[in-house]
Amino acid sequence: MDDEFERLRREPDPVRRGRRATELLATYQQRSVELARLRRAAIEEARDQLGGSYTEVAKAFGLTKGRITQIRNSAPPAHRAFFGVGPLDVAVVGRRILEREDMVIAAEDDAVGSHLIDEVEQLAFTADRRVIDPREEWEPSGDAVVVCGPASAHIGNALMSEDQVLGMTIADGGRWYIVNKTTGERFSSPMDDPEPRRACVAYLARHVRDGQVITHIAGIHALGSIGAAHYLTEHLAELYAAHPEESFSMAVAAEFDGLAPKSIDVLVPPRAWA
Repeated sequence: MDDEFERLRREPDPVRRGRRATELLATYQQRSVELARLRRAAIEEARDQLGGSYTEVAKAFGLTKGRITQIRNSAPPAHRAFFGVGPLDVAVVGRRILEREDMVIAAEDDAVGSHLIDEVEQLAFTADRRVIDPREEWEPSGDAVVVCGPASAHIGNALMSEDQVLGMTIADGGRWYIVNKTTGERFSSPMDDPEPRRACVAYLARHVRDGQVITHIAGIHALGSIGAAHYLTEHLAELYAAHPEESFSMAVAAEFDGLAPKSIDVLVPPRAWA
């Protein structure tokens, strides 16, 4: 980062200098938020080591007890790290319609994107919505949340192919299933039943890589992704506590009233990857 900072200061082109300065400002800001989160977590760990006394923590950190209290109340919670450090891309897949040159976004995907951005911004993330062109082999360059099935775009298939626990498959008749690779159990969407219901199932995974975290959501239908997104944000703290440094995947089922989940159940609990 220091080398890049110095290169930027020497950049003669004002357009390149201005655009890169904007990018670095977002990166530095997110690093600052992560440092605040790390310090808050360190305070709680140090309190346990020092007999439960924030007074002792303040002495050890060289801060006042009032400042320790302020940090605890203002810094982001530990589970912010579920999504990485940031900035975040929140990516949904676009759909091509023959009579239109531009891409369209399904109402369900739009709802997922809006919900996720609202939630991650509350955790002090800088988040940009990205629409994936299904014709392109896009890969996130940093931390990201990707809402995309394996048949919708390259990135959905690429991410799911890394999972040793769960996957998706299509059977005769064109019906899709989430498959437990260990047990062989399959889960399909009630929307595809002979008597369809306003319910769907979805896949949820977290990829922890070297310096990058990608959260992947894929519903059998777009409606299912809404259920997975709501489950994720409602259970973020416990998911992070159970798998702070691990990649994992799980599956959920949800009943809906319009686009709003009425109930969400776990089909396959979170399972860490080897």
